[in-house]
Amino acid sequence: MCITLTGCRSTPPPKPLAELTPAEQVGHADFVTNCGTCHYDRETGSLHGPSLLGVYKKPYLPSGAPANDERIRNTILHGRGNMPALAGTVSDEQISSILLYLHTL
Repeated sequence: MCITLTGCRSTPPPKPLAELTPAEQVGHADFVTNCGTCHYDRETGSLHGPSLLGVYKKPYLPSGAPANDERIRNTILHGRGNMPALAGTVSDEQISSILLYLHTL
């Protein structure tokens, strides 16, 4: 019975890397380059920032803000808390590809 309860609360697994579309693969590469040193994408737990596994499968981000493209784009551009602002470091196209990839997690 405990396994059943745990299974109901768990986040669905991310889309396997081998099944990513070409655009999602670009997003994965952009994520690894720009986000992967601080955030896990395919495992739980904290690296320097929170894991982004299932970030869009929850209604809210760890900060309590809504889990949507607008809020995540804003956080990438302007930073939040210990996360540095990446405006000027990543292009709008890269942010869009990262967001596309995050939707697969």
